[in-house]
Amino acid sequence: MSSQGTPSDFVDERVESSRPLGVPAAGRAVRVISRALTLRCPNCGRGPVMRHWFRMRERCGHCGLRIERGEEDYFIGSMMFNLVLAEGVFVVLFIGTLFVTWPDVPWDTVEWVAPLLALLAPLLFFPFSKLVWLGFDIMLRPVTEDELDEG
Repeated sequence: MSSQGTPSDFVDERVESSRPLGVPAAGRAVRVISRALTLRCPNCGRGPVMRHWFRMRERCGHCGLRIERGEEDYFIGSMMFNLVLAEGVFVVLFIGTLFVTWPDVPWDTVEWVAPLLALLAPLLFFPFSKLVWLGFDIMLRPVTEDELDEG
């Protein structure tokens, strides 16, 4: 007897989403992301959504949207946003410093400020990246009534 099955022996294990992905209109995208960048709930524009700078509430204080909408590792995308944003700021400031001070670049200052900035930028951008990630998720997978909880 062969240990390999025929194609008809295998079950199609594709996971179907409970709701289709949508492409948001430009106005909605700007509104949702601007809410996130002002540290408000991307869904309702209110809040509160933060306990303190490094800790989010479980749900929005106004609309009740669960801040972590997905599975346990939901915010890996926000970590990517945070990393890209922090590195982007570093690159822009580094190139800007080179451009403005060339040919007499203050290398000693750059040597001390660059690592400090690289350490502080992810901490500074932490809540923004989490809420922007939630905003992108809301735009692609619109909120349903059963996700909201007033309690």
